[in-house]
Amino acid sequence: MTIIPVPRTAIIVVAAGSGTRLAAGAPKAFVGIDARSILRHALEGVFAAAPAQVVVVAPAGLEGDAETEMRAAAGDRGDLGRVVTGGATRQQSVSAGLAALWGDVDTVLVHDAARALTPPSQIDAVMAAVTAEVGVIPVLPVVDTLKKVADGAVVSAVDRSELAAAQTPQGFPRGLLEAAYAAALAGGTEYTDDAALFAAAGHPVRHIDGSERAFKITTPADLERARHLLAPSAAPGILRVGIGTDVHAFGGEGNLWLAGLEWPGEQPLSGHSDGDAVAHAIVDALLGAAGLGDIGEHFGTSHPEYAGAHAEVFLARTRELLTAAGFRIGNVSVQMQANRPRFSSRRIEAERTLSAVLGAPVSVTATTTDRLGFPGRGEGISVTAVASVVTQDPQNR
Repeated sequence: MTIIPVPRTAIIVVAAGSGTRLAAGAPKAFVGIDARSILRHALEGVFAAAPAQVVVVAPAGLEGDAETEMRAAAGDRGDLGRVVTGGATRQQSVSAGLAALWGDVDTVLVHDAARALTPPSQIDAVMAAVTAEVGVIPVLPVVDTLKKVADGAVVSAVDRSELAAAQTPQGFPRGLLEAAYAAALAGGTEYTDDAALFAAAGHPVRHIDGSERAFKITTPADLERARHLLAPSAAPGILRVGIGTDVHAFGGEGNLWLAGLEWPGEQPLSGHSDGDAVAHAIVDALLGAAGLGDIGEHFGTSHPEYAGAHAEVFLARTRELLTAAGFRIGNVSVQMQANRPRFSSRRIEAERTLSAVLGAPVSVTATTTDRLGFPGRGEGISVTAVASVVTQDPQNR
């Protein structure tokens, strides 16, 4: 007989929200992503992490449904879970979860069921980072250009370098969190998340890196994103293919940058960044294969930090996005249509440069168009890229 030590960590899974913005006709946690609900997916991630007491906070009247989902996700860890009824607000729901903790628990993680695809590795990382005095939250850098607005007008820009997007689970030492909650409830103050409540009580909060897959399912578009990532074609080991094209006209300043290389003496291409049409086509092909949008969404003119950036910046960031979403790059094939530069003399150098950044083989070919179209007239360069990505085990995403 194996005796499992009583966990010193508990995870409160908040699933009591109504899901008004999702507009799916049911409380959000019980809406299906695929054959399983948002709650079921969230709990599968929780139970795949290190052993912990799991307290599911459910809407009144749906405790039985939550119990069923919890038991199905828990497997042989069913004795570690229980379901309690949530309150009218998030803070009241978390308080109900705190009241259900075992006496041996000294670390508490609070997790939103709506972040259904959160990797178990992120949960484990938060557990490991909490100390007796410090809370921990996972965050992602803010990449969008932010503006402060009032009365329909743009007032000023906001410095992104001082901002981060908070995720869950958020972890805290139990005693300090319970005291902070008691003070907040007594004072009637509502906070947007547990870290804000904890910090308001005078306690420090640190951050660790979050995951792109730990996004919150709030709107119908978020739900579609989750369904896409969990589609059968996203099963581990499945090959997916994407295509990307890019066109740039000659007319920039400085030297030409193409295929990750500088070409002194060649006419440069115009563009928001360095105009490297080969790199840009590769980015679009990779993002398309993974279902992660396109180059404009991640690197367009609304992202001034990429103005003038070279291929290695775009490709390295794209590789990070794919890895965080549970993909590895298989290979990339590129064809360039242009009269200049004469590419053959530097093809091997270009392929080595691009392959090194992506961590996957890249092949590049070049052709002319027999003077047809704008490439044939020497007005610019056209590039087409095809990329393959391979899905990885979602438990390691």
